Amino acid sequence: MVVEGLGEGKDFKLYPGGGRSWDWGETGTRHSPGIQPADVQELLDQGCQVIVLSRGMDLVLRTCPETLELLAEKGVEVHLAETRAAVEHYNALTRTVAVGGLFHSTC
Repeated sequence: MVVEGLGEGKDFKLYPGGGRSWDWGETGTRHSPGIQPADVQELLDQGCQVIVLSRGMDLVLRTCPETLELLAEKGVEVHLAETRAAVEHYNALTRTVAVGGLFHSTC
């Protein structure tokens, strides 16, 4: 994937005004059980009101139930999608709302 201002990489964490590579090793994320609450915490800290979570190109990446519970508790709207659809949705949302996203480019 290529992200404007960040360059090329495999996985990205994006939020209003910035982003960085998403290193799964920071939180111990694996395809299963999937995206951890700690993975989205940085997006919450950046003020995201909506979060887009990509599931990978083949929909292999899961999201932990605890992650979805945390986002619901915080009143954050969540969108789960295949990576290409997630990117398209994220880009559309950036025009109207404080959106963050986690993007997995493989599997």
